[in-house]
Amino acid sequence: MSRSLLALGLGLFASVAVAAPSGEWLARATASAELGARAAELDEESQKLKDQLDDLKREELETRALTIARGRAYVRLARAGLMPLSEGLDALAAHASRLERLRRALGRDLAHERQIVTRRLDISRAIRELDEMKPTERDALARARTAIVAAEERDQAFLRAFQSDWTPTPRTAVYGAQPPSARLEQPRPGGFAAQRGRLPFPLAGRAEVQKVQSPTGDGKAIFMQSTEGAPVRAVYPGRVSFADDYPGLGYTVIVEHGDHFYTVSAHLQRITVQVGEELETGQRIGTVGSDGQKPGLLFEVRSGQNTVNTPEWFGI
Repeated sequence: MSRSLLALGLGLFASVAVAAPSGEWLARATASAELGARAAELDEESQKLKDQLDDLKREELETRALTIARGRAYVRLARAGLMPLSEGLDALAAHASRLERLRRALGRDLAHERQIVTRRLDISRAIRELDEMKPTERDALARARTAIVAAEERDQAFLRAFQSDWTPTPRTAVYGAQPPSARLEQPRPGGFAAQRGRLPFPLAGRAEVQKVQSPTGDGKAIFMQSTEGAPVRAVYPGRVSFADDYPGLGYTVIVEHGDHFYTVSAHLQRITVQVGEELETGQRIGTVGSDGQKPGLLFEVRSGQNTVNTPEWFGI
């Protein structure tokens, strides 16, 4: 792919919109986002350029005809010279004013025609280079666009997970597969907000808990260092609103618990639930993965999109 095509393409199609990146990973892709977004539309853009070229050719012919007509009128008036003087000074002044207006209009017509010719040449070159692009280059651009679109959709899904308003239906909480020493009890009245200070941990057994800064928010999260592959469980009844890989967090599950409260479980090794699935307390949502350095679970409590002080929900 020639450099001139890239430079011209960015200039001609600067208005092509790519969904606004809200994650850091999309910010890193900004340099290639516009190129990737154009990949699947190369043929359509080539046709649009050809349509523009046809329009420019018609406009060039119309402009040239107008320029010729004005040029002829200007020559006729210029040849008249001082002839209107015989009709008086007023007639001569009107003649001179008309001649000057024609001269200026003729200058504008010629400048506009030059712009059309320059634009037509640029578009012709762009069409030629688009049509001559190798299939391998087209495939590479198509793959780039696919990656960008997938990343955007995943980012939007992550944000949408905190925007729904779900009210749990009445149910009896089931604490299956809890550690033998766990005390089975009904959730306290008052919904998820009433669990502050006594929320059950999402991991069974011993885990080293660290208070950490949320990587995607302003509040505090916790990192529970544990054994890779250990089951991760829902801490309260809710509905899965996100379950996918998210750059920077790895495999992530977001559970909505009502009243705009959410829990985020990240750095999972694998996910065992699906979006829309309703969960009970203690139900398995995935397994412990790694943050890239050590095995463990990153866990957050959020109110809307804001990470709250997660440690205090566990009484630590």
